[in-house]
Amino acid sequence: MTDGLEFTREGAVARLTFSRPEKMNAITHGMWAAIAGVAAEVEADPELKVLVLTGAGRHFSAGADIGEFRELRSTADAAAKYDEAVDSAVAALTAMRKPTVAMVQGNCIGGGCQISVACDFRFAADDARFGITPAKLGIVYHFASTRQLVSLVGPANAKYFLLSGELVDATRAREIGLVNDVFPAADLEAATARFTETLCGRSQASIRGMNRIIEKIAAGQEKTDDEVEEIRLAALHGEDYAEGVDAFLNRRAPKFTYR
Repeated sequence: MTDGLEFTREGAVARLTFSRPEKMNAITHGMWAAIAGVAAEVEADPELKVLVLTGAGRHFSAGADIGEFRELRSTADAAAKYDEAVDSAVAALTAMRKPTVAMVQGNCIGGGCQISVACDFRFAADDARFGITPAKLGIVYHFASTRQLVSLVGPANAKYFLLSGELVDATRAREIGLVNDVFPAADLEAATARFTETLCGRSQASIRGMNRIIEKIAAGQEKTDDEVEEIRLAALHGEDYAEGVDAFLNRRAPKFTYR
């Protein structure tokens, strides 16, 4: 695994941890470049159902490692190449059909917030702070990540983040829809684990099919297409549908087998 990242597994749940606590888990170019491979590994492993992203120590991530910028973003061409790694990481997380959960404590700023927004769910400790700061660096934010942010919090709040670079606390982040829920810091791990256990117990055919359809809608698609109908038809003919209906009619918990 790339320096600065730790990848672990516990049952059906994979965890990717930003592990540079001495740098508030600032994300290096190498870390950005490795994220797509992690996403592909989780997607391909039939034993894994959920990916949790978090940070070591007190923070999720303070963002991209600006200490690399003089060397790796010194020209327009170099900046474009650097951005390819960032875009690849965001696109890979966005395209995952297996659900992703950002478990956020402390600072979640810049590229760290960008990663969290690319996840399906965001659970935050009550000490978390969120912000996206391109206006402090003379950078224009990525289109795909801007679209994701607007989809979550609306144009007005997205402008607040991107144009001011100001930080918001976890309570405000929940109010505007940036995070799904907020917990006392001591309870965040257990609350996230309960939710991932719930996801693991649901029909994976449903979860992955719906995740793909929601991705299409969020990207601006307004009508169904052949892929959507194929997803729905495959689910109707799948084992999970038969099991779910039988379990409901017989008032028992379903035992889904789709992997």
